[in-house]
Amino acid sequence: MKSITANDSIIHFNDLCYPSLNEHLKLNNFSKIFVLVDENTHKYCLPNFLAKLETKADVEIIEIEAGEEHKTIDTCSGVWNTLSELDADRKSLLINVGGGVITDLGGFVASTFKRGIAYINVPTSLLSMVDASVGGKTGVDLGHLKNQIGVISTPNLVLIDTNFLETLPQNQLRSGLAEMLKHGLINSKNYWNKFKDFSKLTLDDLDELIYESVIIKKNVVEEDPFENGLRKTLNFGHTLGHAIESYFLSNPSKKDLLHGEAIVVGMILASYISTELVGFPSKTTDEIKALFLSYYEKVDIEEKEYQSIIELLKYDKKNNHGNINFVLLKDIGIPKIDCLVKDEIIIDAFKFYES
Repeated sequence: MKSITANDSIIHFNDLCYPSLNEHLKLNNFSKIFVLVDENTHKYCLPNFLAKLETKADVEIIEIEAGEEHKTIDTCSGVWNTLSELDADRKSLLINVGGGVITDLGGFVASTFKRGIAYINVPTSLLSMVDASVGGKTGVDLGHLKNQIGVISTPNLVLIDTNFLETLPQNQLRSGLAEMLKHGLINSKNYWNKFKDFSKLTLDDLDELIYESVIIKKNVVEEDPFENGLRKTLNFGHTLGHAIESYFLSNPSKKDLLHGEAIVVGMILASYISTELVGFPSKTTDEIKALFLSYYEKVDIEEKEYQSIIELLKYDKKNNHGNINFVLLKDIGIPKIDCLVKDEIIIDAFKFYES
C-alpha cells in the first residue's frame, strides 16, 4: 500500500511504517522521545512497537488509564506534568500508541505543551485507524460532553499497522467498522455496497477497506480542513450519536456505549430523518437499519429518555446561532449539511429505531 500525504502529515501502512518512522527519527534528531499508552496498549502493543524502534534518543513511557471516562483535562494535566518532570523541551517528540482516546488526547497534549511539540500517531484500534488519527482533530471531553475542548493540529506521521487489530476484542472492531460504514453512506455507493455481506470479507479485504476509508476521509479533510462545509458531512449520525453516547456515559444505570455503537444508532436515526425531510429512499433506510442491526446489538432507549437525549443536542459542535444542524442524506453518497430538524421528527426517528 502506498503512503498517503494528507496536508502536513504522511500516513504509512504496514511494512512501510517502521522504516519510515526510524528514518524520520534519524533526520529530526529529537532531544527525547515520549511514548503515550494506556494500560491495554502498554501490555498488548508497546512491546512490538518498541522492538521496531531504532533511536539513540532517550525513550520514556507515559501510561494513562484506559477508557473514554479518562479523556479529560485532568488526564492532560497529569501528562503535561510528567513531561515537565522528565525534562521535555520544544525538540521532544510524543508518540501516541493507542486507540482514539490516546490519539485525541495525546495530540492535544503535544499541540499545547510548550505551545506545541511534534507528535506521531500509531493508531491501534480500527476506529482510530480510519477516523481519529486522520484529519488533525485533537481534544478531550468536558465532563460527559464529547470532544468539547481541542485544537486542529496534524501529526508528523501516522503509522497504520493493521497487525495491531489482532489484539482487539470483537466489539472494538465493530466500533471502528461503524465509521467505515459512515464513509460509504456519505461518499460512495460502491464502497457502501462492499459491506453488504461482511461475513465474506477476508483480512486482506479489511486492509484494502481501511486504506480506502482513510483516502475518503483524507480527501474530505484536505478540501475543508476547518469544517466550514464538506467536512461537516463526516458528522453524519454523530449529532444524535454523540448525544446518546454522552447520555449513557452520564447515567450510572446505563452501560457505557462504545463510540461506534452509539454512532450506529445515530446513523439509523439520521437515515429515518433524511427520508422524512430530504427524500432519502425509505427502502434504503429500512436496508440500513436491517444491516446495522445484523452487526450490532440493539441499544435499549426508553421513550421517557428521548427528551433528555434531545436536550444534549445543544452541545453539538456543529451548532451555530442557536440552531442544531444535522447532516442528512438525499441518497447514498449525496449528503446535505446544516439541516434543521424538529423535536417531533427526532422522537419519531427513535420510535422507528425501537420498532
